[in-house]
Amino acid sequence: MTENDLLWLPARELVELQRRREVSAREILDAHLAQIDAVNPKVNAIITLAEDRARELAARADAVAARGELLGPLHGLPVAHKDLAPTKGIRTTYGSKLYADHVPDHDALVVEQLVHAGAVTVGKTNVPEFGAGIQSTNELFGPTRNPYDLKLTAGGSSGGAAAAVATGMVVIADGGDTGGSLRNPATFCNVVGLRPSVGSIPMWPAKDPFAPLSIQGPIGRTVDDVALQMSVLTRADPRSPWGLGDPSRFRAGLEYDFSDVPVAWSPDLGGQLAVDDAVRTAMAPVYDALTGISGKVGVAAPDMTGADEAFRTLRGWYRALNYGDRYAAAPEAFGTRVSQDIEHGLATTSAGLMRAHRLRGQLFQRFAAFTGTYRYLVTVTTQVLPWSADQLWPERIGATRSENYLDCMRSMYWFTVLGVPAVSVPAGFTQDGLPVGVQIVGRSGDDIGVLRLARQIERALGAGLRRPPVAVRLGGGDTGGMRGGGTGGTRLTC
Repeated sequence: MTENDLLWLPARELVELQRRREVSAREILDAHLAQIDAVNPKVNAIITLAEDRARELAARADAVAARGELLGPLHGLPVAHKDLAPTKGIRTTYGSKLYADHVPDHDALVVEQLVHAGAVTVGKTNVPEFGAGIQSTNELFGPTRNPYDLKLTAGGSSGGAAAAVATGMVVIADGGDTGGSLRNPATFCNVVGLRPSVGSIPMWPAKDPFAPLSIQGPIGRTVDDVALQMSVLTRADPRSPWGLGDPSRFRAGLEYDFSDVPVAWSPDLGGQLAVDDAVRTAMAPVYDALTGISGKVGVAAPDMTGADEAFRTLRGWYRALNYGDRYAAAPEAFGTRVSQDIEHGLATTSAGLMRAHRLRGQLFQRFAAFTGTYRYLVTVTTQVLPWSADQLWPERIGATRSENYLDCMRSMYWFTVLGVPAVSVPAGFTQDGLPVGVQIVGRSGDDIGVLRLARQIERALGAGLRRPPVAVRLGGGDTGGMRGGGTGGTRLTC
């Protein structure tokens, strides 16, 4: 078993190797820490390294394995947590100058769940300020760079998480998704990101525990790695009204016969979306793959009228709810993206809020009717390719000019409004070697069905097997990484 093997094996295989005592959690951790040293200074995905905490957790995992037991489904797997999730004793900045030296006294529930299941925390991943953006950059740490082209962005807001997983620095990562923050960086970094159904994953802490837009979810290199995390993250918790009572469905396997299942294909949602030509071209093999999976593939799309207004109104209102007090006290400490969102929310009237909820209800009913005909919708994940890491958003989507960072996220946040499961899975590459993902959307609550179809597409296309050149180390790679004083992040003693 080489160090390189330990970086790229699927999650379940790594756990099984530990169960058979063929490899230790500490050996797995050492391989990933060496990868962080070699790669992170280039991509800037992990912005706070918690090596001491990681070694404690790996030693705990090995002690349990020595007794012939496992801590849980994620035993000994290195994981990094999004810098929007509080981590006890580990710096959590939210990408904001206001929290540059903030060290929480508690873990977010998502962190508790992963660690309780045996995962080994190695650090925190980069985000835009308070998660507002499709480009993971902030004034504290700068941008996370795309591992397939370091001049370009890794996306956001879970860009650090996706880049860390794509480059073998961690096996799995947690993220969050409001307008596409799990799905966008997944497609840009050639990994898998799932926005689960509203209600499937409990969240704590939260100002409004019933809020339906921002939810947490998993990122992994394979659909199976994502399903494994869902078997942990969906367990109910009394601090949240959400969560499944029995998450065992995600441990039941992903094999399924879709030959008689109706599937809709629409790369631009029937002309409702502007999509770059290069994205369309890279997605071309998807249709043929689908026809090999289902004998009932049709070209069709749901009517998404009203999704824009509903999402932007509700998103601004929730931004104001979460950050309005701090913004009122120190508006100069907030960047442009967050300020615009908060101001939009503060200006929302009760009539505007009622209209947004009415539009949302109508959208949901139309989509429910659509999925009565077509069980699943397969469409574009992101309308654009990765752009310069020095720009907050792309200037254009095809021939359409972008006015703000939300304009190129419609393909994702239109489904956020519906609260349904949506997963991005690698689909192909452009002529310049940039990855493109495809999005699978299903009925509310059918997260396992969406993952099963994603697994079939993943297997048919094989795009996720292609590794970014920056992640391949020959002869040991660089030595000037984070633990050696590199600029990619900070080592903490935990």
